[in-house]
Amino acid sequence: MKVGLLLCDHVRSEYQEQFGDYPPMFAVAWPAFDFEVFAVCDGEFPASINDCEAYLSSGSRYSVYEEHDWIIELKSLVKEIGAKEIPYLGVCFGHQMLAEALGGKVRKEDRGWCVGIHRFELQEQTSWMNPYQTSLNLLMMCQDQVQELPPDSKVLASAPTCPVGMFQVGERMLGVQAHPEFSKTYDRVLMENRVERMGTTVVQAGIDSLALPLDAELFCQWSTQFLSR
Repeated sequence: MKVGLLLCDHVRSEYQEQFGDYPPMFAVAWPAFDFEVFAVCDGEFPASINDCEAYLSSGSRYSVYEEHDWIIELKSLVKEIGAKEIPYLGVCFGHQMLAEALGGKVRKEDRGWCVGIHRFELQEQTSWMNPYQTSLNLLMMCQDQVQELPPDSKVLASAPTCPVGMFQVGERMLGVQAHPEFSKTYDRVLMENRVERMGTTVVQAGIDSLALPLDAELFCQWSTQFLSR
């Protein structure tokens, strides 16, 4: 399946020797997809929306409500994807973009940073959640969160720290606030290098949470089934 990876950021240069850039992380996480990368953060967009069978939008250090030209253009693209009922998956920033582009609202969360592994309780069971389980442990790295859902959407999973952890719009569009493509090691390095920004307590709790098991592989299986329906 040919999937357009809407790349909304790059791994910072100081981490690239150890971790590489984001496209290989997505290729490992979703091995069933044949990704075509569009670095939208650098102004690279699909020539035609019909170039790919589905789209996956990545995370970003930016906020979806910022007025950068590429963010404004990406909102228009996501609206078009929705209007043409092309399958879409948004991860973190891509999840927030799904909400913001289609009429929802994203703001900085009053609780502050959400990092490390968080447990999401499923609110609904669907046919593509196979094999099913009632909760998912997923890696987080965010400050912004979806505060208001767009029309024709429903929450599928939530956590006390993230009420809109996963949501679906219509039949073809899915967002998850977590980072299934991240490894524990990469998440830890990000936390350790952002202590001044996040605070010692938040970072230590995030690092401690890395002892929990991860369900990223299961989520990637679910979302592959979602996009492939």
